[in-house]
Amino acid sequence: MAHVVLDAMPGAAGLYAKALAPARRPDVAAGLADTTVRLAGHRCTVAEVAAYNSVCGFVLADELPATWLHVLTFPLQLTLMTASDFPLAPAGMVHVSNVMTQHRPALITEAFDLVVRAENLRPHRRGVLVDLVGEVRVRDELVWQGRSVYLNRQAKLAPNPEPGPAPKAQGDGSGTDVGASDVHLATAGLWRLPADLGRRYAAVSGDVNPIHLNPLAAKAFGFPRAIAHGMWTHARMLAALQARLPDSYAVSVEFAKPVLLPSTVSFSVAEQPDGFEASLANRAGDKTHATLTLTT
Repeated sequence: MAHVVLDAMPGAAGLYAKALAPARRPDVAAGLADTTVRLAGHRCTVAEVAAYNSVCGFVLADELPATWLHVLTFPLQLTLMTASDFPLAPAGMVHVSNVMTQHRPALITEAFDLVVRAENLRPHRRGVLVDLVGEVRVRDELVWQGRSVYLNRQAKLAPNPEPGPAPKAQGDGSGTDVGASDVHLATAGLWRLPADLGRRYAAVSGDVNPIHLNPLAAKAFGFPRAIAHGMWTHARMLAALQARLPDSYAVSVEFAKPVLLPSTVSFSVAEQPDGFEASLANRAGDKTHATLTLTT
């Protein structure tokens, strides 16, 4: 196994510029290189966490949102995906699902050791899926784990699966409802999302993917206008539950249909014996953007 050891948090803007530049990639059939990207001793500032919380709806506290720890690992994901030995072009990758486990609250005063790796390259009826797995430790204690599933629509990997509905936990961003459940969800709020939400989230997260920032860039990748970040959706849904979150939990979100900006969306939730079920839909409630399952 190869280890890429960083001495500082890389800038996402430069990595996106690298991702958009034409580059020769190894054959996807050859699989993934056995590589990890690591950064030790990273510390957050109160100002950057406060700015993130403001955009996503969290109340500022000593305990960091679980989705903020994804933000910390995301530049390491980009470092891995823009490396010359990564077989999938990062440009145009679609984030289809995300799973996180918070083992205990991470504190804003702590120093974090971050590590990211890629695994589970596999065919999908619309292209190729890959998992980017992150871990956050405080000294030797594992406090957070995350798994982001991305779809590359340009690549192909044999054998192709039989056509059919997408499996649970692997939405494809095509608009098909995923994670459907018999649980009755009560509407808990209508959220008006401004046209500049993508730019605001990019400013606090470092995720400057142009499909979220510019309608012309979004159209180049097949969207009618700029779309909200999937991880903003995840964070905003989790923030709506912040006051009721336990110290340790697992949360999964499946992204079904992109949220076009600007728009109005409906948040619905139901408390379960072991956690929560929630969804984000369009205002009419007939098109699901994302579903969330949280278990304790």
